[in-house]
Amino acid sequence: MAVQNKLKIINDPIYGFITIPSDLLFEILQHSYFQRLRRITQMGLSYLVYPGAHHTRFHHALGAMFLMQRAVQVLKFKGIAISKAEEEALYLAIMLHDIGHGPFSHAMEHSIVEGVSHERISLMFMSHLNREFNNKLDLAMTIFKDEYPRKFLHQLVSGQLDMDRLDYLRRDSFYTGVAEGNINSQRLIAMLNVKDDALVVEEKGIYSVEKFIVARRLMYWQVYLHKTSLVAENLLMKLFQRAKQLFREGKNLPCSPQLRYFLKGSVGVDDFSSEVLLKFSKLDDYDIISALKLWVDEADFVISRLSAMILDRDLLKIKIKKNPFAPEKVEQKLQKVMQKHNLSEEEASYFVFTGEISNQAYHMDKDNINLIRKNGKVIDVAKASDQFNLEALSNEVIKYYLCYPKKSH
Repeated sequence: MAVQNKLKIINDPIYGFITIPSDLLFEILQHSYFQRLRRITQMGLSYLVYPGAHHTRFHHALGAMFLMQRAVQVLKFKGIAISKAEEEALYLAIMLHDIGHGPFSHAMEHSIVEGVSHERISLMFMSHLNREFNNKLDLAMTIFKDEYPRKFLHQLVSGQLDMDRLDYLRRDSFYTGVAEGNINSQRLIAMLNVKDDALVVEEKGIYSVEKFIVARRLMYWQVYLHKTSLVAENLLMKLFQRAKQLFREGKNLPCSPQLRYFLKGSVGVDDFSSEVLLKFSKLDDYDIISALKLWVDEADFVISRLSAMILDRDLLKIKIKKNPFAPEKVEQKLQKVMQKHNLSEEEASYFVFTGEISNQAYHMDKDNINLIRKNGKVIDVAKASDQFNLEALSNEVIKYYLCYPKKSH
């Protein structure tokens, strides 16, 4: 029985009213796979730093679809032919681009399943929905995989100036209260055009593009790679590493059946059958938080301490610098924890560890953001920019971090 598209309008705090443009989109929005995104936070554990950052992947998917509607409108107005089928396929592709995210989004990308990216799982969900909806997602999947001859359509879904980025920067800035990320996404969309089957920005949009690239850099350092979020997400990954190890040793930790399935077995890309996908579709942030609340009382020191640290926001200390930390320094911290809590070196390594983070606001080597001049000449935005040295922002910046317990731990 077809679902009637009664809910044609959704109120969004950023864009106002968002309309659902077709019955098919509405039916997919109503599907349990998509509704699950309401239970997955967009920014992982960033709410431990920015208390307002409780928005979900559901918000973001709808916001990105709204911006795609605007982009299609702008391009059609400028004489770019986009058929009805291509239009609906774009809306489907952008609405479903993140459907494969697991609990807490990026924080647990490789902790639940191994070596399978969320894009890959998104595609599996799309294939499943495609079968369910009589192959009506064929074109959306072709565009998503960049196999469609009209390349600019894929750039709108996944590129350096795609609707995904235009929404999440604006949305994450709104919910965290970090004004630096507040880009004018609709102004950028108004400047879009197509030349030689590639997305371009009209020359007068250069300052909006510059602001977008700088905003991206600032949001990464200030929000996405914030040291407190970094510690919390690392602790969550360590926690699941430990849980998997305990399951391998035959211990049975209390948790939901779907979470137990992924903790007990090693699920890789070749194991992802329809049954596994169905189990994955039942996993969300609530499984994780419920498990943490139970694990606080476990006898295993590592799992109970890590769970308490995340729940109570009593995290490790973190130091970040430009050069790697000396192995002696790490060893010294490790020995301290081993002695204080009578732990083995392996157990102590859950509380003392190093890693690296990188930030590259703009990639000049792939899928550049190109400006089109009045004379029709196309030029890379980094070459055209005079106000900021955007070429400098295209260099990858790597920093190193060391996490270890505070004195009170």
